[in-house]
Amino acid sequence: MYIRRVPHKNKKTRKEYHTFKLVDSIRTERGPRQRDILNLGVGFDLPKEQWKDLANCIEEIITGQTTLIYYPKEIRSLARRYAKKIIRQESCATAQGKNIAPDFATVDVNSVENEESRTVGAEYVVYQTIKELEIDRKLKEFGFNKHKLAAALGVIAGRMIAPGSERATHQWLQNTTALDELMGVDFSILSLDRVYQVSDHLLKHKTALEEHLRRTEGQFFALEDKIILYDLTNTFFEGSGKYNSKAKYAKSKDKRNDCPLVTLGLVLDMHGFPKNSRIFEGNVSEPKTLEMMIQGLSGGDVSKNPLIKPTIVVDAGIASEKNIQWLKDKHYSYIVVSRKKKKEIPPDVTMVTVKEDDRTNTVFVQAGLAENKESDELELYCHSIDKEKKEESIKTKFQQRFEAELLNARKALHIRNGTKRYDKVIERVGRLKEKFKLVSHTYKVTVEKDNETDKAKSITWSRKKTEKTSGIYCLRTDRKNLNEQQIWDIYTMLTDIEDAFRCMKSELGLRPIYHQKEVRCDGHIFITLLAYHLLHTIRFKLRQKGIRFCWTTIRKQLSTQTRITTTMRRKDGKIIRIRKSSKAEPSHQAIYDALDLPHQPGRTVKSIL
Repeated sequence: MYIRRVPHKNKKTRKEYHTFKLVDSIRTERGPRQRDILNLGVGFDLPKEQWKDLANCIEEIITGQTTLIYYPKEIRSLARRYAKKIIRQESCATAQGKNIAPDFATVDVNSVENEESRTVGAEYVVYQTIKELEIDRKLKEFGFNKHKLAAALGVIAGRMIAPGSERATHQWLQNTTALDELMGVDFSILSLDRVYQVSDHLLKHKTALEEHLRRTEGQFFALEDKIILYDLTNTFFEGSGKYNSKAKYAKSKDKRNDCPLVTLGLVLDMHGFPKNSRIFEGNVSEPKTLEMMIQGLSGGDVSKNPLIKPTIVVDAGIASEKNIQWLKDKHYSYIVVSRKKKKEIPPDVTMVTVKEDDRTNTVFVQAGLAENKESDELELYCHSIDKEKKEESIKTKFQQRFEAELLNARKALHIRNGTKRYDKVIERVGRLKEKFKLVSHTYKVTVEKDNETDKAKSITWSRKKTEKTSGIYCLRTDRKNLNEQQIWDIYTMLTDIEDAFRCMKSELGLRPIYHQKEVRCDGHIFITLLAYHLLHTIRFKLRQKGIRFCWTTIRKQLSTQTRITTTMRRKDGKIIRIRKSSKAEPSHQAIYDALDLPHQPGRTVKSIL
């Protein structure tokens, strides 16, 4: 083998240029002839003195020879890339199924080797879901060419299977996954720049993509817009965030108040499928976001469509009086968590069990309805045993800490350099009440003053008698046709949106965000949302068949199925290469059967060189 420089002339500009080809000499009946094996293209820029080494290295890889020469890293890398292309050109896919004609060959068993092991199980499931939701078709409609489409689908799949930075995703696409074989592309030539640019291209079509997924999922699963769930979460930056106008400091739900935040608003339907999303500033006020998010559904106001009258479900942070009035004005039904501070259950309310253990008859949650004539609503008072235990445990812990701090303040009255001045002691007690305001209102704290010295003599405290309200919360709704069980069941759907946020953060790599530019940050979040559409589609189908594993467990199980190339030397000296996926194990088969997929991902490809 050798490399030849071939001159060409542009027919329009008449300018001369050159291409480079890998050529092999073969013997024929007419004598020696030259055969073009691979076109190396115009951009082949390896120095001429290294051409022979490259050709020899390629030949050694293809023929399975043991190399006796040490080639530089650049030569070996190029040789593997070009050898892979040549093998693919010479390969042919074998028929699939049971009735395959036998193909016998005499081979040297000692020459059998396995190489190029790549994961394929999770990739197979994800790529089939991409095609089911027609994301690839939609991106083609947006003008994505072959290379841009491959990069986009690769990045989305990477976010599901191996969440990480763009650089980590690029390495995963090139060195770990067999996704490109399923897609019929070659990720070895994918540039890192193209991976970084994917989020920019996808973000331009955010509204259209979300509308497409909303419609496709609705048709595929026959979903109904009876219940709409809405909530907010925030995620943090690693860095200053000075190049992102949405990056603001606020209270972090991830306990990272030291970092700037951005806020994600998400609307889900009653089955947990995302319907709309928006990225807000990190310090956005929750009640101000409801109107713009609900109006964004279906490209406008859902309430204008007489066939769609969903019930809106939100938690107390968004359920302001202004938002409730807006829902009433737009003729939306609603179930919201009441913001009322006094949560005592009225004496005339009859409590019924809405959640219990069927085996032990242990009651977990009781609820009772009361009519509020002033607001023309039903109020559902709920008492949760687990919530009561949790709140009482927290209160006990804070009470212990509060009393310990008061004891320290009292000891300081009798030690050297301790705080003794009456006004300073009062100030110290006030700060403690503010710090432990969850429980401080239940205490009566008295500071006795010595009028002669203007110092505090003692600090005493006692607990007040208060109504026990732990574990009690109140729901408000304008739907008077529902009973206690129905209202509570709809409210508990909010756990679906909490599960969605938790899944995106822990399983899909939403946090932390390393991008500093606003558009790249928004793109990172949007790719995570696209990945969640795929994830929830897979999980929804599996749950219909009784498989309730989390995504982390599913992808772990599927990661053990790989594609691998088996090479062996035939009796006549030629090398047989067989590229195929490993046999599906029972854990793989259960998932594939639930998703109605064949057990063998990808084709079996054979070449003889």
